[in-house]
Amino acid sequence: MAGSSDTLPAAHEGTAAIIIRAVLVGILIVFVGTIPRNIVFIANLRYFVTVPWAVPLIAVYLWFLWRYLRGDGPPDATSAERRISLRANNISGRLWAWALLSGGLGIVALVLGLGIVNRLVVLPQQGIPDLAVMPKATMAVLLLMSSLFAGVVEEAAFRGYMQRPIERRSGLPVAILITGTMFALAHLDFTPILWPYYVAVAAIYGMVTFLTDSILPAIVLHTGGNIYSNLELWLHGQAEWQAGAAPGALIWQTGIDEPFRNSSIAFLVVATMMVWAYARLAAAANASRRTNL
Repeated sequence: MAGSSDTLPAAHEGTAAIIIRAVLVGILIVFVGTIPRNIVFIANLRYFVTVPWAVPLIAVYLWFLWRYLRGDGPPDATSAERRISLRANNISGRLWAWALLSGGLGIVALVLGLGIVNRLVVLPQQGIPDLAVMPKATMAVLLLMSSLFAGVVEEAAFRGYMQRPIERRSGLPVAILITGTMFALAHLDFTPILWPYYVAVAAIYGMVTFLTDSILPAIVLHTGGNIYSNLELWLHGQAEWQAGAAPGALIWQTGIDEPFRNSSIAFLVVATMMVWAYARLAAAANASRRTNL
């Protein structure tokens, strides 16, 4: 595992200053990444819609942004700090396997949990603009590219540049709470009732990043989660947190029925498997660290 005491925040720097700087830098990366993407994608939705011409442009931009965040390019004085902050460290195949398994089970548990929550409370609705003029093939390519782009940029921002300094000064729980809150605020569809959802997402990706000391598995998981949520929004016209929601389907009105019981059992089973997988990931990470000492 990468990382050592010489990369810890300076002892003389206050905790509040470290947190504020980490949050501001992370949010800046999100804006620098997503604003150009959104502009180009919106243009593609209006002009030459039969061709996903925005994809190669955004791919090139993402490549340059990634190289800069990992330390390439000027100024040379910040190159090493950028590389460390990105946290894109290579890990072993064993860590990759346990990271993807634990994070994948976390995503499944989250989706199952959303189905349960939708039977307990009314969550906000999210619609999408009319995309009838956009050919399905073009829309599918744009959504896939958007999923990858967001996965890379958001993990670099939230689990790399933002989580790492907070985690090392204040611990992982504080880092997850802060990154989850900022992750929520960065999404325009955020409402307070969805705050636990975004913190749960931050916990899934943040734990994987913390244990492997790398954002690479979280990028894969985040991209996969984005593909699922984007397809859910496109095909069914609803966000992933609306899964299973239906007017009048709250258990306070219908009672605890068989679908709710089955969903609860499935959630408990998957959540238990998730905890086991994270424990195995932690053990594999500790073994890898001892080997590298």
